[in-house]
Amino acid sequence: MTTEIDTILRLEVPLVVVLGERVMRVRDVRDFVPGTIIELAKSAEEDLEIRINNRPIGNGRAVKIGENFGVRVGYVGDPAARIQAMGPAAESGSEDNDGMSPEDLAEALLSGQ
Repeated sequence: MTTEIDTILRLEVPLVVVLGERVMRVRDVRDFVPGTIIELAKSAEEDLEIRINNRPIGNGRAVKIGENFGVRVGYVGDPAARIQAMGPAAESGSEDNDGMSPEDLAEALLSGQ
């Protein structure tokens, strides 16, 4: 099983940092042109949400790193929840990894088995 865990730990997953969200009418989106400004209902001082697989796992603050942006992590959920966020949505207790439930898989990853 160690080889399987090592393989899983090398996988890459999409990490998304959410600056803000807004619901808009299709008509307004259709009318976008270069230079359009979309106002977000979020203060520049608020934390940004960090998502894996479009599931929130924590939050942090925007920082500038040279000419790039970054995020200083301020909070992350417990490790088992982060690992489960990386997998497909499954019903609690379902098994799809050689008989392992998502909870058992998370525990195995955390313990290094």
